[in-house]
Amino acid sequence: MTHPAPPPGCPAHNADDAPAAFGFPLYDKEFATDPDAVYAHLRQYGAAAPVELYPGVRATLVTSYAAALDVLRTPETFSKDPRRWKDLNRGVIAPDSPALPMMAYRPNALFTDGADHARLRGAINDSLEQVDPVALRGYVERSADVLIDRFAALGEADLVRDYARTLPLLVFNELFGSPAEFGDRLVAGMSGIFDGVDAERANQELTACLLELVALKRSRPGPDITSWLMSHPSRLTDEEMLHQLVLLMGAGTEPQLNLITNALRLLLSDDRFAGSLAGGSLPVDDALDEVLWTDPPMANYAVHFPVRDAELGGVTLPAGDPVVISFSAANNDPALAAEHRTGNRAHLAWSAGPHTCPAQSPARLIATVAVEKLLDRLPDLELAVPAGQLPWRPGPFHRALAALPVRFPPVTPAPAGSPRHAAPQQYPGPQQAGPQYGAPRYPAPGHPAPQHAAPHQAGPDAADAYRTAPSAAAPHSAAASTAAPRTAAPGRPAETPGETSWQPRQPLPPLPAPTPSTRPAATSTARPPASTGTGRSRRWSSLVAWLRGR
Repeated sequence: MTHPAPPPGCPAHNADDAPAAFGFPLYDKEFATDPDAVYAHLRQYGAAAPVELYPGVRATLVTSYAAALDVLRTPETFSKDPRRWKDLNRGVIAPDSPALPMMAYRPNALFTDGADHARLRGAINDSLEQVDPVALRGYVERSADVLIDRFAALGEADLVRDYARTLPLLVFNELFGSPAEFGDRLVAGMSGIFDGVDAERANQELTACLLELVALKRSRPGPDITSWLMSHPSRLTDEEMLHQLVLLMGAGTEPQLNLITNALRLLLSDDRFAGSLAGGSLPVDDALDEVLWTDPPMANYAVHFPVRDAELGGVTLPAGDPVVISFSAANNDPALAAEHRTGNRAHLAWSAGPHTCPAQSPARLIATVAVEKLLDRLPDLELAVPAGQLPWRPGPFHRALAALPVRFPPVTPAPAGSPRHAAPQQYPGPQQAGPQYGAPRYPAPGHPAPQHAAPHQAGPDAADAYRTAPSAAAPHSAAASTAAPRTAAPGRPAETPGETSWQPRQPLPPLPAPTPSTRPAATSTARPPASTGTGRSRRWSSLVAWLRGR
């Protein structure tokens, strides 16, 4: 395949530079700063283009919306199982490559096909179904209030550091029954994996932390997703439990952070989303739709491996080579009509096909409440720097702000004992035996909310937030079981091509029976565009008050 010359101003390469050996790099600051220019150049290759995810890690990036759907909906040709990864099996990929925690095999629903995927996905779906959205909304609101109170009187904040990074962890501590002191370790592990900074160590820390959680919930189950997964009829092993939690935590923390901050950036910088309710528009909801189209929190992912040489839009895809879906480039494919995206949710931000994100509703609810609460409490919020100067975190997979500095008139937090600081809703106490699958959703009346153990000492800012945030998880023993990560058996090398310290080698499963793929309508009915005013209004309180009164 010949390499088209890069367009003038392409941030990935100067016009006189030769293309990279494996394709254009997606891991540097230039790509993070202006990915749209890189996608525009890559479209010259056709439906898919060669890229370098990390140094020495080659892949093909799908930039066409139609081609992306073909890959996502054709599991009989495009497998999710990374044990097919040819370069990894040949030893081309370094054992400490930052690509491995994101791309190497784990026995979870993301990296399996056929019957294995159906069993693991069923456990996840059924466990998520037990989460009460009313209780979830209340917990997000109370956690948001705790975090906002920490900086409301200062008149300035970094909404990445002070708000959006911690909020999903507070919520997930609740949903998964995780002790508060695990918070800093989960943050460090997840962010290290996504950023590709010391990813091997970050993965080991994350694995150790979640193994402790699995051991803890085996001995002390509660009304939480971890315990529901354990009691599911699919009978997950501890190893399967670990890797379902890696999947759920990974999908619910880092992408959730990015969804919240990208939506706030849009709301604070684009006059289209600062109107009143007079036009019949809900600005926060519309902003989330816009972000999921233009700046999805996971810009590129859904890695697939062709089971045989395949052709996609005139591009040959060799068997066993990674094929990565660019959700961002596909959503903004020039072949799509994009005049009216308000209310249109045919974007690929949640993926498509058998591996569509199972947590779309709670993820959107968390982001919506987080944004509404912040704008309700600080209605005169504004960016502290021009939107074009906001820094982005490098990485091939996410679309993530490094900081979101804002300023606002200082607001005195409500005193203790006010309605906003009332005791959290009541949740069930500890149970002597594991909860039966299909048990009633929490919260249940009449049970006091237990308190978490003391927070982890590393990371004082996050620890203080965990200490003061309302907690509704079941109580945990002070000495949780600690399980060491899996190590190599005696006489066997710790690493072999195609196997890493966090994923044991297993025989390749038989290919699933061909599944017919039917394509639904590409778009949904769009809502009429909202009216736009001549002046910028930051008075968001009326919006939130209206939402609460619906």
